[in-house]
Amino acid sequence: MAVKSAERGMAVVRNRVIVAASALFVVLVLWALAAFVPAWVNSQPRSAPDDEFGSVDIYNVDDDGVLHPAATGLAAEVWDTFVRVTTPEFAGAVVTNYWVSDSPESDTLAYVQQDFEPEYWTLAANLATSEDRTQLIATLVHEYAHILSLGSSEITPRVHPCLTLSLTEGCANDNSIIWAFDERFWQGYGEDAPAPDNDDADVAWEFYQAHEGDFVSDYAATNVVEDFAESFMTWVIEDDATGDSVAASKLAFFSEYPDYVEIRDRIRAEFTDELGLAN
Repeated sequence: MAVKSAERGMAVVRNRVIVAASALFVVLVLWALAAFVPAWVNSQPRSAPDDEFGSVDIYNVDDDGVLHPAATGLAAEVWDTFVRVTTPEFAGAVVTNYWVSDSPESDTLAYVQQDFEPEYWTLAANLATSEDRTQLIATLVHEYAHILSLGSSEITPRVHPCLTLSLTEGCANDNSIIWAFDERFWQGYGEDAPAPDNDDADVAWEFYQAHEGDFVSDYAATNVVEDFAESFMTWVIEDDATGDSVAASKLAFFSEYPDYVEIRDRIRAEFTDELGLAN
């Protein structure tokens, strides 16, 4: 009887040890998961629906222009190119989110949109249209022009009535470059001109056909905002315009602004080889 009691006692001890070891194992597994899962989750971009692309992956941009989580492949290449166009300081100070999609059914290459706080912006890029380096650089210069001309230093939200140029982002300040561009090149069209918020391609094409010599592309005829961005992009990546057309005058317009001349010189130096620019 004594031996049997001792055996039962040892069995109880062994069971307790096994239970304790099992519990410790579970704790270690849970600890490992707690350490690993958040790191894995934080390494993946969030996804969200998007009206233009269907869905997008979302990256946050820190004050140094660095993405969180880190992007890879073409998504990283597009962002790195944008940072080279705008500078890391500008991207970190102004852009808060980078949205990425791969949407071959969309003909949109990229777009920017203002956040709820008007000094901040989101860049959205379509990887399906980003393989062509020359086209990509030109597109990102175009989007940069939107941020430059429609930022909080140029546009004041919620001004009624707007006595200058009323845009989706607000009312153009009377000393803004977009208002100067509108006064010089769009006021003369009167009511025939597409509205500042027009996005109808048929309206743009009809207007372009009537004034082809006034625009650097048919897309520029969409509205004054797109005309500004397309003209700026052309001025930056092409040689100086010649002739006396309205389109040439639009390119020469930017040379009147020293800050823009500095931006042009910097971008052309950055992409000299890739764009085949003259030194």
